[in-house]
Amino acid sequence: MTLGYRDEDGARLASLLWEFGPGWRMISSAMLGGGIGPREWVLNAQVIAAYARMDPLDHLAELGPEGAGPGVGMLTAASVDRYVQASDGGVDAVATVGLRVPTWAASPEGRPDPELRPAFLAPASPGRAAHDPERLTDRGRPDPVPPGLPAPGTINIVVAVPVPFTDAALVNAVMTVTEAKTQALIEAGFPCTGTASDAVCVAVPEAVREPVREAGAGHGAEDAAGRAAADGGPELFGGPRSTWGARIARAVHQAVLAGAEQWRAVHLG
Repeated sequence: MTLGYRDEDGARLASLLWEFGPGWRMISSAMLGGGIGPREWVLNAQVIAAYARMDPLDHLAELGPEGAGPGVGMLTAASVDRYVQASDGGVDAVATVGLRVPTWAASPEGRPDPELRPAFLAPASPGRAAHDPERLTDRGRPDPVPPGLPAPGTINIVVAVPVPFTDAALVNAVMTVTEAKTQALIEAGFPCTGTASDAVCVAVPEAVREPVREAGAGHGAEDAAGRAAADGGPELFGGPRSTWGARIARAVHQAVLAGAEQWRAVHLG
């Protein structure tokens, strides 16, 4: 994962880039590269709050790594260089958290979502944030946010898991990410399920398919079943009580909880 900066629309904006390379499958709700399929990179790019380009897909493709294969691209006006990273049992989760306008998923039609604070954005600055949740409470109050620059909130989450998943398990993993995110927000004191523009990406390696020997040559169905058990195959479940789903949940919960607490310290005092 690489943190980079660019000057665009009169602002210095941060981006996070994961370059996985070939051999990975991802599920994502992002505009670019959303759905399920082979993907080689993930980009979480900060834009100005007044972002008005009508070609966000082309913009994300321009910002992605040159010459790479298909990837996933997310946009956010949250401060990307305040990302929080957490790990659990081989699962890595990274969250960028903005909570200016938290939302309940089920809300009466026509009711506006509450705005916690007038939209302000601290300019990105290299090395400003401590990205380990264990250190966030020890780093003191972040720099005060200067007035004048709007910054709507979004929660973008990227998760990397070191084992293959079936398509169904990937869908289940997205549910687990969302549940863990909401749990963290409520525990942090934000009565919401998230924000209306949240995005998620879960990356897993492609399953390696070993050649299957024909039965009758001393390797019958029983031997094939034994090899399948040894290889493990792709994970069938991604829910919060499955082995890998539980690790996903804990990593996401830790990252979002720390990110929400950091957002409150910066924006609400």
